[in-house]
Amino acid sequence: MSASRVPILMYHAVAHTPARATYGLSVSPHAFARQMRLLADRGFHPLTTEELAKAWRAGSGLPRKPVLITFDDGYEGVHRHALPTLVEHRFSATLFASTGWLRGAHETGGALDLMLSWGQVRELAASGMEIGGHSHTHPQLDQLPDDQLWFEVLRCREILTTELGRAPVSFAYPYGYSSRRVRRIVRAAGFGISLAVGNGLAARPQGPYALERVTVRRSTGMAEFERLVEGRGVGRIFARDRTLTKGYALYRRTRQVVRKASETRV
Repeated sequence: MSASRVPILMYHAVAHTPARATYGLSVSPHAFARQMRLLADRGFHPLTTEELAKAWRAGSGLPRKPVLITFDDGYEGVHRHALPTLVEHRFSATLFASTGWLRGAHETGGALDLMLSWGQVRELAASGMEIGGHSHTHPQLDQLPDDQLWFEVLRCREILTTELGRAPVSFAYPYGYSSRRVRRIVRAAGFGISLAVGNGLAARPQGPYALERVTVRRSTGMAEFERLVEGRGVGRIFARDRTLTKGYALYRRTRQVVRKASETRV
């Protein structure tokens, strides 16, 4: 794997018995522990998303075998199951929180499984985990009109700043969906780096607002996980995902054009 290409691992729920809606994108605590052990044994150096952004902006070198461990949405198992393993290995990680899904004063409903409380989020931050934004209610951002898009991004940033005492630096697009308009607004809102999905290794030429990640699923075995972090055959592993993503991207763009035309007629 080239030093200029970095595997960014995308996790969601870490649970023994996740909800049906999150099962496919979940991993068991045992699988997560084995994956982190492999990273440790192979000499990988986990970074936060903020650390990657600083290194690439400054043009400074990355450590040997860098990797990012990221969690989307804010499921409770990140605190219950993932945190002890990360602490054991002294690994950095980033949680991208959908603020309206977290349990507490800002809860809007709609969460797919048991979510973190704000007390747990603060404990994650105190342990050294970076907390980034993931919108407020987890919509498809590229389908929203400007006023709703601004609300989703700014409300998320405002709540994280208030609850944690520090403005978030990083953002991850819900479902991985973005557009030039979405990326522009995320940047204007004050986020310094944003992650998509793409199911490829991250590289500087992708730009700081469209970095690719690789999905870790319930079905990801150890041999496949090893290939992901080593950057071997990533395109083949996710060939079907990429085909589906391209088709769905065309569908979403068409739907957005139709929506804008309808708004213009009104």
